[in-house]
Amino acid sequence: MAKLPVEKMRELERRFSEIEARMSEGPSAEVYVKLASEYAELQPVVGKIREYEKTTAEVTDLRSMLSDKATDREMRELAEMELPEAEERVEALEKDMQILLLPKDAADEKSAILEIRAGTGGNEAALFAGDLFRMYERYASTKSWKVEVLSASEGEAGGYKEIIATVTGRGVFSKLKFESGVHRVQRVPDTETQGRIHTSAATVAVLPEAEDIDIEIRPEDIRIDTMRSSGAGGQHVNTTDSAVRITHLPTGVVVTSSEKSQHQNRAKAMQVLRSRLYDMERQKADNERSADRRSQVGSGDRSERIRTYNFPQGRITDHRINLTLYKLDRMIEGEIDEVVDALIADYQTGQLAQLGENQG
Repeated sequence: MAKLPVEKMRELERRFSEIEARMSEGPSAEVYVKLASEYAELQPVVGKIREYEKTTAEVTDLRSMLSDKATDREMRELAEMELPEAEERVEALEKDMQILLLPKDAADEKSAILEIRAGTGGNEAALFAGDLFRMYERYASTKSWKVEVLSASEGEAGGYKEIIATVTGRGVFSKLKFESGVHRVQRVPDTETQGRIHTSAATVAVLPEAEDIDIEIRPEDIRIDTMRSSGAGGQHVNTTDSAVRITHLPTGVVVTSSEKSQHQNRAKAMQVLRSRLYDMERQKADNERSADRRSQVGSGDRSERIRTYNFPQGRITDHRINLTLYKLDRMIEGEIDEVVDALIADYQTGQLAQLGENQG
């Protein structure tokens, strides 16, 4: 087991006390909001550190009582009863602390951009892409996150050929980042008369939402094209004026948006472009850091088949962690916490093992 970084624990406690003192001095509203955000982030960690320190001190006291010949029989018996429980608490707290003190992904607290594209399977793939989007939308609502569609291309029989949306809230990316990859579905389509099971797929990409301070886009590095967009028909046919396509010349990344407002189009397209470029930088840094040893869960390879949804058997399997659950009906309704938490736990276990190797 990796050792606890004692100096880092002390530094976090010092910083927490400093923030408490500064908040009590009545700083400006802007400074107070920043301090309050950092305070909220540190509070659970420092709370656990203090609980750990209190419990280890308790274990030390109990051991001292047992080793002191002057301790009377009644106190000795009491110490013998309490020591195993206190030692178990210390061990459990050490595990909690190791996870809390793991190096943080700078993007974990960010909102995210969710992109879902129908893959192989024609209309059935588009329907499945729609099912996946609704699954994430329902999951987001259980977390009080806000989902806003940036662009969507509907399938001929329903669902989506492609849909891009922002998912806004604290810590969205930390929960959804392991959803990137190829999702495969096995089921009998409504149009299938012989009852045969068809296999189709959709690709999910989850990008941390980038802000201006995360990535700089120089005006000379982009080309903006405006095109007449096809209207939705009916009352909207004359109100959809133009689609915007932005090309980032150094990387060749192209994003489009087709809302009714050209101004909105440009803002939304820039939002997606920033996030894609930020994600490219993160992927490059991750590859350089772990070229020789990549986490299976955290690799973020979007061409990798990560999960299969088997409707006839009500089964969902995540292939990266060999997790199979017979709860497909509930999960497709947005109850995906069990898989999300299992993926995060597996990733953290890998990080702890790597930390132990580095210390060893």
